Amino acid sequence: MVNAKSSPGWGSASASNWSSGTKMINLPTGHTENLHSLECFPKLKGRKMMKDNIHSALASDDILLEILLRLPEKYVFKFILVSKRWLYLICNFSFRRCYEKQWGAHSRLFGFFVCNFLYIDRPQDGVRRPRYEPALPLLSTCKESDDLMSSGILRKLGYFIDYSDGLLLCGRHPKHYYVWDSVTKYRRQLPQPQKHYKYLCTAFMTEDPSEGRGDIVYRVVRANCECRVDVINTISIETFSSLTWTWKQSTLVCSSEFALSPWTVGTVIKGVIHWFGTYRSLAIYDPGFGERCITSIKLPVGQLTHDYEDSILGESSDRLLQYGQSGKHGLETWVLYKEQNNSLSPFDTRCEYRWKLRCKLSYKELWKQNPNSGIRSKEPQILSFIRRNSDSVFIRLGSNIYQCNIRSKTLEVIPYHCDALSIPWDFCKVVPYFQRIWPHSPLQIPPDIFNPYASFS
Repeated sequence: MVNAKSSPGWGSASASNWSSGTKMINLPTGHTENLHSLECFPKLKGRKMMKDNIHSALASDDILLEILLRLPEKYVFKFILVSKRWLYLICNFSFRRCYEKQWGAHSRLFGFFVCNFLYIDRPQDGVRRPRYEPALPLLSTCKESDDLMSSGILRKLGYFIDYSDGLLLCGRHPKHYYVWDSVTKYRRQLPQPQKHYKYLCTAFMTEDPSEGRGDIVYRVVRANCECRVDVINTISIETFSSLTWTWKQSTLVCSSEFALSPWTVGTVIKGVIHWFGTYRSLAIYDPGFGERCITSIKLPVGQLTHDYEDSILGESSDRLLQYGQSGKHGLETWVLYKEQNNSLSPFDTRCEYRWKLRCKLSYKELWKQNPNSGIRSKEPQILSFIRRNSDSVFIRLGSNIYQCNIRSKTLEVIPYHCDALSIPWDFCKVVPYFQRIWPHSPLQIPPDIFNPYASFS
């Protein structure tokens, strides 16, 4: 390189640039105004290449989703404002499931739905619901549920049946069923079932969507309940799938003779349905197992609650089935463990089930810990487990609902808005409804049609 100082007609460079090791470019006299930009040209080129690489990486859905899975929830929710494509990907049901598996599901108590059994199993000349009494009562616990009650939407849904992943299954047995999303406020009416069951029990479950679909997939199972003295070992069921939008009939076979308890709702854990059966039994049906069989096991017998009056099923913190019952003296909870049969035959897939007592709580101990709760004068009724919580249950004392921590023996009152005097508590089932905290996208178009960096106008 020719030195600028010893060459006439060439500009000079600062000594600081030489000392910093920056590669110098000799410029003719009169063109020194662009010296700084040209000296930094390699750095600018590197920045441009880095920017292009970042844009290329974010243009890939797989890479973008992997990045979002590593971010806390508060940042992910803000990124829905970046573009329509980011909004669609974040609100996608499959991504939400993956995110919740890694970070845990976040939900809030939306309220308590009340199901009145006086009207569900009503014969032609039975008790009719008064016009002033709502078909779908909601004990509101937040402002959003207050707005829902005043909107009039609940009057179009019929009676409450069950819910899964935020979706409500409502309707009027045995023909009219609706699936309603409390977030999108979208209602879909299911086609009428092909079979007429005078007495039945149901199950409602959601599944991960198939490849290329972002919509939530759900199934509704209706099972016939034979209310006869001579119980049978076959059960007729009808299954509705949102993928095919049709009902499919099948018959389940059980090795032992039993019948399902009518007007009950199955508890679904990892795709397996658990129903209450007659004569203190529990029915277990796995639709994904391939064989059309149903297993019946006996419910546990409690020491503190041998004279139990109320019983519930739920999902424990370790994703197992938990069973609870309450009597005059207290409440007890168990967890069901499944053990593989030690048969030498590789084709023997039968399992052995074992109940294990997890918690036992005496009302005397609960009254000593909470002297102002009113337990001494009223008999508590166990209402429901809290999803994936093995320590707490909801109980009712009169018209008050409490969250009871069985281990710490503490009670927390749950305030709600509703006319409690109009609810016949002894004939009703009270179900807590938890709403998922996750953003919703009104876009139903696949994200690949959008510009990855096209922001909202």
